[in-house]
Amino acid sequence: MNATDLLALLLAAGLGLAGGSFANVAARRLPILLARRWRNEALATLHIEPKAAQPFNLARPRSHCPSCSTPIRVRHNVPVVGWLLLRGRCAACGTSIPARYPLVELAGLAVALAATAVWGFTALALLHGVFLLALLTAALIDCDTRLLPDEITLPLLWLGLGCAWAFPERPALADAAIGAAAGYLVLWGIYHAFRLVTGKEGMGHGDFKMLAALGAWFGWQALPAIVLIASLSGLAFALARRLRHGPPPTGDPMAAAMPFGPFLAVGGCVTLFLHDWIVHATLFRGSLLTP
Repeated sequence: MNATDLLALLLAAGLGLAGGSFANVAARRLPILLARRWRNEALATLHIEPKAAQPFNLARPRSHCPSCSTPIRVRHNVPVVGWLLLRGRCAACGTSIPARYPLVELAGLAVALAATAVWGFTALALLHGVFLLALLTAALIDCDTRLLPDEITLPLLWLGLGCAWAFPERPALADAAIGAAAGYLVLWGIYHAFRLVTGKEGMGHGDFKMLAALGAWFGWQALPAIVLIASLSGLAFALARRLRHGPPPTGDPMAAAMPFGPFLAVGGCVTLFLHDWIVHATLFRGSLLTP
């Protein structure tokens, strides 16, 4: 490895750690931003003026301890290193800082290194890194809140279509557009069939948009494999949870509910790195643009 390759690798690692840190921030703050927006919209419908509040977005206020609200010092805010320096506790109040934060940052590092290893230090590798970080953020939010925000799924869909148009390495634009439409309609159909049979809602509309985004990234040919991977990984997780914790309490349907977004994210991640093999291993080969 020459000096240029080493520099590129270090830069990719830095971007990955920063991306993982941003995923932590977005996963915590975006649901709060959405809740505040929906509350203000409800108040506006009732012609009630919302109370003035301090600025709150993905950048402000600066990172702080959720327990005592003490701002985190710059050296303690360095991804992974800061958590280790603090030994997993707030410097001001001593409250435990969940290990999830450095683990997500390490996931960002792994994403960046994997994308760089496969596609080099290129624009396509950067876009694939953004794709994987968006999946990670969406999965975290879905685990926490059972929400898949449009603010993530819809830009991801349009970015997938844009990549299909700009990069010959990606699926043809027609296949990506059909994949987006088919991805949405597949889960939409399953949702309504389940609701018709059971009278219950089996999934949220965010799942439709997530699969539509994955269809835009990989084309319609990859959709069966993505749904299969997501379903099998979800089933494996449900069985492991049942073996560990036993059956959920009767009369509490939410105790048995699982978000599907994280498993769609697993399907998208696997498909990104094994796309050619997955497509050629199915009956759906080639492009609609070619005979």
